[in-house]
Amino acid sequence: MSDEKLPVVKADEGHGAVEVAEPIADPGIEPHEYRITDIDPKAADRVERQVSAMFTLAGVLALGSCVAYFAIPRDSVFEFGPLSGNANNMAIGLCIGLALFLIGAGAIQWAKKLMVDEEISEDRHPAHSSPEQIQDITEAFKQGAAESGFGRRTLIRRGLFTGLGLLGLPAVVLLRDLGPLPGRTLYHTIWAKGIRVVNDVTARPIKPADMIVGQLVNAIPANLPPLQEESAVEYQNARAKAAVIVVRIRPTEIRTKPGRENWGIDGILCYSKICTHVGCPISLYEQTTHHVLCPCHQSTFDLADSAKVVFGPAARPLPQLPLAVDSEGYLVAQSDFTEPVGPSFFERG
Repeated sequence: MSDEKLPVVKADEGHGAVEVAEPIADPGIEPHEYRITDIDPKAADRVERQVSAMFTLAGVLALGSCVAYFAIPRDSVFEFGPLSGNANNMAIGLCIGLALFLIGAGAIQWAKKLMVDEEISEDRHPAHSSPEQIQDITEAFKQGAAESGFGRRTLIRRGLFTGLGLLGLPAVVLLRDLGPLPGRTLYHTIWAKGIRVVNDVTARPIKPADMIVGQLVNAIPANLPPLQEESAVEYQNARAKAAVIVVRIRPTEIRTKPGRENWGIDGILCYSKICTHVGCPISLYEQTTHHVLCPCHQSTFDLADSAKVVFGPAARPLPQLPLAVDSEGYLVAQSDFTEPVGPSFFERG
C-alpha cells in the first residue's frame, strides 16, 4: 500500500492539536546472502551426492521392506528390553518409514542447498490470468525447473527416480495381505439339508414342543465342529456366520413372504443372528411387536414379516433359514441360507 492511499488522520479540534506519526517505512527485502554451495562448486557437488544417497537409500529400504515381508516369519517376536512386538510388522514399518523420511529429507536438502533461493517482490496482480500472464507462468515454470538443477544434476535425478520408483514396491507386496480372495465362502454357511438346530447354550436339539409362543432362542447348527486351538479361527468364522435366532409366533400374526409358505413349523421361524448393517449379533426381542433390535446401531427387524427392516440403517432383511422336522421330531434345516448372511459386500453388489 502506497503512502497516498493511507487514510488521513485529523486531530480532534476540541482537544487540541495532535501530531500524527508517519507510517513505518517498508524495510524491503533483506540483501541476498550467498550460500556456500552458491560459491563453492565442491560444496554443491558434496550436497548433490548427499541428496542422491538419501534417495538411493530410500529405494534400498523399500526393497528391504519387501524382503522382510517374505523372510521374517509372521509369528516372530522382537524384544528390546521391556518392549516387544511382532518382528515382521516392525521391520516392514521401519523400512517404509525410513524410506519416506529419506525422500523428504533429501527433497528438503535439495531445496535448501542447491535450488535458487533468491527472494523477489512484485505488485499484486488481478485474480484472473491474461494470455500474456499464462505465457509468463509457463516461462517461469521452465525457468524454475532449470534453476532447480533437475535437468542438469543427473545424479540427483537418477537417485530420485530410483527411490520413488522402488518406494511403490512395498505397496504392491502388501496387497498380498488383502487375500486370499474369499471366493464363494461369503455366500455359504455350514448349514445344510437335515442339520439339526441346537440350543447355543445347552447344545441340545430343539423340538417344536420345546418352544412357547413369544419365546426366542439363540441357536447354532449341530454340525459345528468342536473348538480346537489349531482351528480356532475357522471355528469362529463358521460359528459367526451360522448363528441363528429361533422364534415362535402365533401363525395368525405371521405375514409370510411368497415362496416361503413352508419355511416355518407351527409359527416357529429361524433367522440369521447377524445384523445386515455391519454384522453385529442381535437378540433383543420385543414379544408384543415381534421386533428384534440390534443394540449397536438400532436397526430393527419385524420377525413376523420376513424380518424386514422397520427402522435403522440396515439395508435388507435378516436372511431366513428354511425349517423342517426330522423323523425324531427335531427342528432341522431344509437347506443353507438362500442369500448371504451379514452385511453386504462388494462382490454381492
